[in-house]
Amino acid sequence: MLTQEDKDLLAKKGITEEQIAEQLACFEKGFPYLKLDGAASIGKGIIASNTEEQKEYLAAWDQYTSGSCHKIVKFVPASGAASRMFKNLFEFLGADYNEPTTDFEKKFFTRISDFAFYADLNKMCKKNQGKDIPELIKEGNYKTIVANLLESEGLNYGALPKGLLKFHTYENGARTPLEEHLVEGALYAAGKTGKVNVHFTVSTEHHALFEQLIAAKAKEYAAKYNVEYDITLSEQKPSTDTIAADMENKPFRDKGKIMFRPGGHGALIENLNDLDADIVFIKNIDNVVPDRLKEDTVTYKKLIAGVLVSLQKQAFEYLNLLDSGTYSHEQIEEIIRFVQQQLFCRKPDIKDLEDGDLVLYLKKKLNRPMRVCGMVKNVGEPGGGPFLAYNQDETISPQILESSQIDMNDPEKKEMFEKGTHFNPVDLVCAVRDYKGNKFNLVNYVDKATGFISYKSKNGKELKALELPGLWNGAMSDWNTVFVEVPLSTFNPVKTVNDLLREQHQ
Repeated sequence: MLTQEDKDLLAKKGITEEQIAEQLACFEKGFPYLKLDGAASIGKGIIASNTEEQKEYLAAWDQYTSGSCHKIVKFVPASGAASRMFKNLFEFLGADYNEPTTDFEKKFFTRISDFAFYADLNKMCKKNQGKDIPELIKEGNYKTIVANLLESEGLNYGALPKGLLKFHTYENGARTPLEEHLVEGALYAAGKTGKVNVHFTVSTEHHALFEQLIAAKAKEYAAKYNVEYDITLSEQKPSTDTIAADMENKPFRDKGKIMFRPGGHGALIENLNDLDADIVFIKNIDNVVPDRLKEDTVTYKKLIAGVLVSLQKQAFEYLNLLDSGTYSHEQIEEIIRFVQQQLFCRKPDIKDLEDGDLVLYLKKKLNRPMRVCGMVKNVGEPGGGPFLAYNQDETISPQILESSQIDMNDPEKKEMFEKGTHFNPVDLVCAVRDYKGNKFNLVNYVDKATGFISYKSKNGKELKALELPGLWNGAMSDWNTVFVEVPLSTFNPVKTVNDLLREQHQ
């Protein structure tokens, strides 16, 4: 099935023939839906902390950062282009009318001067048309303004990643999400030494632009917040690309060559795995706010990190106790309660385990990567949510699931998804070392059965694409996972350009 040319391409990407066979088999058999125990809610998999507990968790994080030199990294997936953010404006450019007609278009033009990129766009219009934005609007040249914003002769925002677009206005100029993340890093991820490690995953075509912006801005923020930045970039590995298939589940060919596609954000587990870190914060590039609103974000980041290091400390103590072999029946009971009540991992038939098997089971569940995930109240945003799901070993534990992983034809499951009280804003803090200080190999904790298949087309021909298990979904399936409620004020994503007009971004 594979030609010599195919094999050469695989070798170049670092993909084995076995992987290709595995991927094609996934198209054949599809992916099973996850078996659910129910949606997570307060008291059932989600922690809502009171004021006293909050103080304790914040103190735990302060203690952790002021202690020995733990390496904390802030990890920001930033490789996607912003084209979806401007979908409505691209549609306007292609429309058969010239005046703003939809509510979206009208809002964009009525409030155009409120965007942080307004000054740059005005300058670009003057350069290209010899006229400023108010003049072009007066003449009815609306599309010219949009073309200056999106196209390569103008600001090229339609092809840039979100991380490099101007989001927020300040007295001394405008800031991009990349800069806002640098500021955030200084506020909650600086260790005792004042070093802030920030890692962005970027695409190949934008790598140099990120480097330019970092070179231009990092010193300014380092001086402002009295920190030292260590900023690194990585790209999605070619070896994580997945093969596209035709409708017969054979490799899809374009002009005779087999076609590969990026494997989605789940591919980034490799980039995360390559980091040298003790604790890693993960947050999406577009979920940032101006300084006047950062207080909640910073507080709750520290809070969920405090929950994480407190649980980790306890898990390590128990692992060392189990290693010593000198523990009482009461202590084993205590460890079971910790795994069930604080890590929310339940094994319905735990009572049937012999003593030796019970200790092995507890060790296995305690000694794995751990993450604490902020969850916000559900306000109808599209995306995944927190559930309690069955694992392959028949234990039940917290998982973040997308709708594609749930059997929506089953009315009971559909209702669970629709009535979920909370939503996943991608707000994670991860502990990636074991109790002996060794780094976990994160790739070993991926549940490969949680990918999904999407349908695309290329040159008018239908194809199937394979998405790897998502980074915070199946890629972290076999981690200890704890959900903590965080306020909605910490979740301010920018999905469309007009979201920048919301009060939170002004």
